[in-house]
Amino acid sequence: MKSIKTYIKPVIAFLLLAGAISCSDPWEEHAETSDTNLSVNLGEALTASAQTSEFGKLLTETGYDKILASSKTFTVWAPTNAAFAEVEASALASAAAKKLFVENHIALTAFSSVTQQDTVTVKMYSNKYLEFKLGKVIADANIVEADKYTSNGLYHIIDKALAPKKNIWEYIRDKASTNAMSKYLIDLNEVNIYSRDSVQKSLALPGIYADSLTNSYFTNVYNLNNEENKYTFFLLEDGSFVTETERLRPYMNRISEDSTTTYTNYFTVRDLAFHKAIARENLPDTLVSKFGVKVPLNDATITEEIQLSNGVVYVMGELEIPLETRLLTTTIQGEEPFQFSQGDKRGNTFYREKEDPNGNVFNDIMVQNHRVNRFTIYYGASNLYTTTYKVYWRAINDIQTNTFQQRVNIGGLISAEDGSLLEPFAELPYTDVAPNVYEEVYVGEFELTLKGSGQILVSLMAANSTSDGANTLSLDYLKLVPVIK
Repeated sequence: MKSIKTYIKPVIAFLLLAGAISCSDPWEEHAETSDTNLSVNLGEALTASAQTSEFGKLLTETGYDKILASSKTFTVWAPTNAAFAEVEASALASAAAKKLFVENHIALTAFSSVTQQDTVTVKMYSNKYLEFKLGKVIADANIVEADKYTSNGLYHIIDKALAPKKNIWEYIRDKASTNAMSKYLIDLNEVNIYSRDSVQKSLALPGIYADSLTNSYFTNVYNLNNEENKYTFFLLEDGSFVTETERLRPYMNRISEDSTTTYTNYFTVRDLAFHKAIARENLPDTLVSKFGVKVPLNDATITEEIQLSNGVVYVMGELEIPLETRLLTTTIQGEEPFQFSQGDKRGNTFYREKEDPNGNVFNDIMVQNHRVNRFTIYYGASNLYTTTYKVYWRAINDIQTNTFQQRVNIGGLISAEDGSLLEPFAELPYTDVAPNVYEEVYVGEFELTLKGSGQILVSLMAANSTSDGANTLSLDYLKLVPVIK
């Protein structure tokens, strides 16, 4: 009588073989088959196929039949003749449009329908990115016949053509003649929001710049022309755009009406782009912009939804962002100065990592025993509004047993001769820094009436004393809190 093991071994071997066959990639095995299609390339196969002959004609017209005859490996998602007949004329209206249309059906390398990934993001020859889902769907087209192999790749036959969609920036560009916000965004390519030369001169510091705006929405917000990422963008109709800019305009006074308009428009639109595409049914009641502004949303005010190649645009009949959330507090970190009134006090300057009584770790700066009257630390504050600001600091005196005083000054220039502060437009009063106080302290307020550059000088000045202990400086952070008029 044979043992059970004698019978089990062949069964196990059979099951392992069957499992290997069912999970293998057909593209890996195509070279081992005798399929006659393997003697022709993709261009020849698609042109000869009765199901895809119309697409094949377009390959020949655009020259892509020759590209698909090369030694590279490709995947083509080819529409049936019936699907090709449904393509809108605008998608094939010119030689360039036909070329882009063809490119949106071709990818480099092999993408088989047999995959262990639910979704594969495929970069097409058009530089658009399409989602290949479960090996059965590409974008919104279903595969009706999969994995048809040739000598240099494979093709899938689909029931809907993959006409390339515009991206968000292309959509905005097309709307520039009929939508004021779109026109502003396109015009922004020709406008410098902040002149870096003027910032440099105002600070008298070569090479020191704020994290300021440039002439590109792409650089400072999101590159809405980028096909690799997905975005959600809210485009205001003209009435809403005018309303929002007029509410913000009193806080954006500049040296001319034109520059005031440019800045006002920028600070209106910069909070309306968001990373990742958000489906309408998943829109929350509030989104937080890249800059920390809370943007309230109301589905009832969406007048149009446009699905694009790199995300979605929602056209808004109304979108009101409260000034209380629009006007952001500026926080200046004490340990991030860009200059001192005297540069030879490194031995007296301490960049500290400390722990407060609640166990919270913080970083700050302390300068002590420097023996310089009104020794000053300089900072820059960008993107301030024309309004009143209330100023708070957290300044930790955990070394000395005595109270010292320091003050905050706003604006002015740095003397090229001795590093002293010249002509600040606001000098806040000297304020005590008592031992072991870890709470924020209100130190005064100032009014900014006209903003002419991208950065305002902010300085922390020690007491008018050379005595050790009396002229110490300490700063965890400053907060400049704008007041709503």
